[in-house]
Amino acid sequence: MFDRVLIANRGEIAVRVIQACYDAGVTPVAVYSDTDETAKHVRLAAEAHHIGASVARESYLDREAILAAAQEADVDAIHPGYGFLAENAAFAAAVEDSEFAWIGPPSDVMADFGEKTRARTLMARADVPIVPGTTDPVPDAEEVRAFGEEHGYPVAIKAEGGGGGRGLKVVRSPDEIDAAFEEARREGKEYFDNPNVYVERYLDDARHIEVQVLADTHGNAIHLGERDCTLQRRQQKLMEETPAPGLSDEERTAICEAARRGIAENDYVNAGTVEFLYQDGDFYFLEVNARIQVEHTITEAVTGIDLVGCQLRVAAGEKLPYTQDDIDPRGVAIEFRINAENPAESFAPMPGTLETYRPPRGFGVRVDDGVDQGDAISPYYDSMIAKFVATGADREKAIRRGQRVLREAEIEGVPTTIPFHREMLADEVVRANDHTTTYVDGLF
Repeated sequence: MFDRVLIANRGEIAVRVIQACYDAGVTPVAVYSDTDETAKHVRLAAEAHHIGASVARESYLDREAILAAAQEADVDAIHPGYGFLAENAAFAAAVEDSEFAWIGPPSDVMADFGEKTRARTLMARADVPIVPGTTDPVPDAEEVRAFGEEHGYPVAIKAEGGGGGRGLKVVRSPDEIDAAFEEARREGKEYFDNPNVYVERYLDDARHIEVQVLADTHGNAIHLGERDCTLQRRQQKLMEETPAPGLSDEERTAICEAARRGIAENDYVNAGTVEFLYQDGDFYFLEVNARIQVEHTITEAVTGIDLVGCQLRVAAGEKLPYTQDDIDPRGVAIEFRINAENPAESFAPMPGTLETYRPPRGFGVRVDDGVDQGDAISPYYDSMIAKFVATGADREKAIRRGQRVLREAEIEGVPTTIPFHREMLADEVVRANDHTTTYVDGLF
């Protein structure tokens, strides 16, 4: 195991990795920008190094600054968390070429799965179902039009390097194609430095189901069950639960095994998530998130397995301490993303100081956060305050506990998404598991 690990991130995920390091007997080293000099992750780490200005591109996205901090701190490895440089294959390669270990998938595998057309090809070869569409970039709007004529509408034009809804344009008629094609290319270039786009059939009434996977360097690959991430707004997840409700045992087995097979046959290593769209009993590969996910918490809650701790073990060259037969999820877990946002104002971020912050406690409750009372939610970064996780023996008990969690929490100084989550837990469509990925968009 490593002696010292640098966490190239901030906020609640940096705190989560710091905690896993301490649990593993590893010294955690933080980095911080001007704004984060007194942040919680800095306070908790054994030591911290300044890496630049508040704006992310001059600190948390500055590869040279992070590598310099790692050298100065004399660490053994770098954990990128999620976001920022976590899925940047060039940064991963730079770490691999340095004296530090990279706590994540290999850079070449990350690059393969980062290009969505390449990822679709790789998964299809592993006999994983993919949404009907192209496996090569489309050169012009005319090819999109031809695809629409053959497969019908709506269709999705997607940036090859996209994610999180960036570079995704849904086209419902031929006259929308030209503008959507150019906009998707522009966003792909702006956000991912890749203007290439591809096209696939858009599933209007789908659910979003993902599978947590783990693989080591000794040929062992396992899945840890699936999560339902259907409740989202404009492709941004808001609430997640595991197991995914409504799946038959056969469907659950098929989707989890497809994910495991897909990563096993493509030399994937470390933690990752294989995402699918599910509709009318069929599931289709969407993408691979080559990193730890925000919602890894609920998988940990039902399996009892420390996923971040496993990331450290795998990166240090150890074998996974579990086989597939050891994975036995129990109960239900629901995660609520508590953001400093105003749902009534199109979920607009509302930075400010947490004048009061009293998270929920008690049996069956987990809180992951990167703040304490008196800390500020910065306008420079993501607006997340915390993740509240409620567990129960079944879905109804987990929902009731979630209602208690959301009622018990006290946050003042900024608006939050707590009222939205309360409304969703009382919503008959959500309670009946009849919502799709576009349900929230129709409400706001």
